[in-house]
Amino acid sequence: MPEALVLDFGGVISRTLFETHALSEKALGLPPGTLDWQGPFAPETDPLWRRMQADEITERDYWRTRTAEVAALVGADWTQMSDFVCAARGAAPSEVIRPEALAAMDAAKAEGARLAVLSNELDLFYGADFRAKLPFLADFDVIVDATYSGILKPDPRAYAAVTEALALPPAACVFVDDQMRNIQGAEAAGLVPVHFDVRRPGDSFDRALDALGIRGRRS
Repeated sequence: MPEALVLDFGGVISRTLFETHALSEKALGLPPGTLDWQGPFAPETDPLWRRMQADEITERDYWRTRTAEVAALVGADWTQMSDFVCAARGAAPSEVIRPEALAAMDAAKAEGARLAVLSNELDLFYGADFRAKLPFLADFDVIVDATYSGILKPDPRAYAAVTEALALPPAACVFVDDQMRNIQGAEAAGLVPVHFDVRRPGDSFDRALDALGIRGRRS
């Protein structure tokens, strides 16, 4: 039976920037409806997202482009994604955390499961100050952030880093991510993969808890 719940951060623990356009527009002083790119929620209207999904550009490339676009709209001199995120979310980061994620973490902890984050860009995208404003992160046994390691999912070494830090075999770790390439990488590395559908977060966390064998005791 798996012993650890390993979560991606952006999209899984936090709501995506696509879901929080209204909050971003308010924080940045933009008229409602200004931010119209919808990523996975309307891929047919977001050619840049489709290019990312086709591996023509990286996820970091996608967000560099969006950061530059929004910076131009507000007249800001942003040089990295964290500048955008801090401006859009920095005042109230708890508002963008999924309540379903907090409930799933509580359920996993109650059953003795260990918690870990495996992110390609936690501090790169959000900034270290953002992490400090989220006290629930103290409940995590391990946080592996490629901002510092430079080893990005789906590189096998990324998954090895988190399983080694947990001192658990890969098969003892349920891994949850919203990007299919990272799920495929986790499966190849021997972890138990759960693809997170950002359009159905509750169902996705139910499947993760099922994989941990604890959903039946969740309530």
